[in-house]
This record gives sequence, structure tokens and C-alpha cells, in this order.
Amino acid sequence: MDVEDAPLIYGLELQARCLCPQAAETNYTRFLVATQSLRQENQVHLITFDDENNQLEKTIFPHTSGEVWHISSSCNDVSLFSTCFNHIAGGDIRSGCKLWRLPADQCNETVTDSLNQPNSISEIGELKSDEVRSVSHVLWKPIEDDSQVMSLGSGQMHLWDIMKAEPRLIRVFKLPEKKGHPCPVTNGKWNPHHGAKQFAVATNQHIIGWDVRGDAEAFRIENAHGQLVRDLDFNPNKQYYLVSCGDDCLVKFWDVREPTAPVSVISDEHSHWVWSARFNPFHDQLVLSCGSDSRVVLFNKASLSSEPFGHLMDEDEDDLGSEKEPPKDGLIEIYEEHEDSVYAVEWSSADPWSFASLSYDGRVVINKVPKKVKFDILL
Repeated sequence: MDVEDAPLIYGLELQARCLCPQAAETNYTRFLVATQSLRQENQVHLITFDDENNQLEKTIFPHTSGEVWHISSSCNDVSLFSTCFNHIAGGDIRSGCKLWRLPADQCNETVTDSLNQPNSISEIGELKSDEVRSVSHVLWKPIEDDSQVMSLGSGQMHLWDIMKAEPRLIRVFKLPEKKGHPCPVTNGKWNPHHGAKQFAVATNQHIIGWDVRGDAEAFRIENAHGQLVRDLDFNPNKQYYLVSCGDDCLVKFWDVREPTAPVSVISDEHSHWVWSARFNPFHDQLVLSCGSDSRVVLFNKASLSSEPFGHLMDEDEDDLGSEKEPPKDGLIEIYEEHEDSVYAVEWSSADPWSFASLSYDGRVVINKVPKKVKFDILL
């Protein structure tokens, strides 16, 4: 019987709530995580998971601009990432967003463990304009060789071109207001299909999809959740499908062509706010969620998967495959290595079976899909 690898735990010195995979890295499992302290010097940690030896390597970079509320990485360049942050200026708390480049030696095939000798990240631009009051999130467009990002803030979406030295604001999309005030935008995602021409946002209890080629809604899911929608994610392999989660403790799956009701709901595994939900980018029947109940939950949603049962079997295996029951939807595993609210969970962009989670106390946990589930998918 195969023995499961033990989870790897890495502790930051400060509190943290944002984590992202190094999205353009396809050979090594790497994650970026940033700290959140308004009065202490913050840091960005580059964490590399060595699957062969089941160990972590890390490099720490000072982030002198302030406490980080959101971090995301380029889908095309392993060296580029962005941070959205708060800092104290003149006695007031102010926000900002900058684009950064990792040192060249940290983008090579191997990463030196530089725990005690921090390197410097280079600022390459700042998202600022007279039309943009604040930026809370930045999402890089998931199209090869594309140079656009979408930022969120103050009830608006802002489309930028970052090709040149100074980021250029292309367009501002104003979201619906409530009683004359901008509605809060908690998160957003590019739709990766059809050239990423749509962008969806979570605002209050609703999810709104926009066609970024114009100024019109592509779809709207009214009252997607009974309380605030915290996050959403498009299925990267199956058009029209997305997952959402929120303060009603639910994880819901949607077909945006029929937005009046979810196609599936997971209601029993979280007992508090659900902060994040993610489709596996390789095998989309695997779905992760995390929440304020300190849980990370792995589900099987085979009924909504882009991978039909038996698609990996050879013709010679048809007879054997006919004896195997198709996989069923359901809970795979609950991971409980955290002791505080888990704000982020992300799949590796390089390894289909590895993922990272982050809790507010600064604990990063690297886990893997159970081997039995992996072999059931592959064999």
C-alpha cells in the first residue's frame, strides 16, 4: 500500500492572507506569498516545492511598500508579479498597486534557499491614474504574449496595458451602484475561453460577467449566494462553467448560460465563511475550497468535468474498463493542518497533484491529492 506524503508546513513571521502560484512556471511547483503588517516591514516569499525529496526551498524579499492584501503573477513571464497594498502616509492609510520583477537568479531552473540573505525585487511600474481611486486586486490576462491586466477597486474595473515602461489605463468599467454608492467588489476572474474576452466580478451577493470589448454585461447571476460572494473561478477546461463561494458557507457551481439556479451545491463541508474555491487546471473534477473554519476541502465533481470517464484508457483496456464504475461526486478529503482562518488555496501550475493553502497566522501548507484518487484518474 502506498504511503501518503506528509504535508509540508512553512511558517511566516507575520500574518498573511494572500497567496498565488507562479502561473507561468510549468516545470517547478512554486508559490508567492506576502505578509500583512501595517507597522512592520513586510515580505514576499518565493516558495519552491521539491516533490522528489518532499521538501521546501524559500527565498525572502523585502516588500517596503506596505502590507499586502493581494498578490498575483503573470501568466506569461515567470519573473513578473503584482501586489496590492496599504501603507501609512501622513497619518492616513493609503492604498497602492505595483508591478515587480524577481531577480534573474530566482527564475532559473533551481532556486537557492536564501532565507537569511534577502534579495531585492525590482519595481517596474505602478497602476495609478487620476481616474482610479484605489486598487484592491490585479488579475493578469491568461492569454499568451498578452500584456493586459484588470484591476478592481472603488466599484470599478480598470483595464491596463503594461507593455511599456509606464502602465497605461485603457478603459474604466463602472459597476452598478446601490443607492448612489459603489458596490463592493470582493474578487474577479478572467474567463480563459474565447480569447479571454470576458471578465467576471463578485459584488455583494451577485456575480456579473462583462464583455471587455464593449461596455455591456455578458451574464449576471443574481443572488448567487445568500450572503457576500467571496470568490469565483472559471473551469479552465470546460466552457461556461464556474464555481463560487461565499459567507453563506456554500460552494456553488454554475452554467452561465442558465444563471437562474446553480447546477450543483456543496453545503455540508464548511461551517463558516468560504474564502476561496479553485478548479484543478489539469483535472477539473478536482475542486478545492478553504474557509474561516480553518479547513481546506478537496471535492470530486466528476459530473461536471471536461474529462469523460475512461478517456485515458487504450482500446485494449475497454473490457477491463467496463468493469470499473464511473467516479461519483463527493468529498475526497478534509485537510486540517491550519489553526486559523484559511484565506487562500491554490493549485500548482506545474504539478496537477500539488496545492498550497495559507492561513492568517502565516502558516503555508503544501499538500497533495491522495494517491488513490490520482491513480483512479490516470488509470
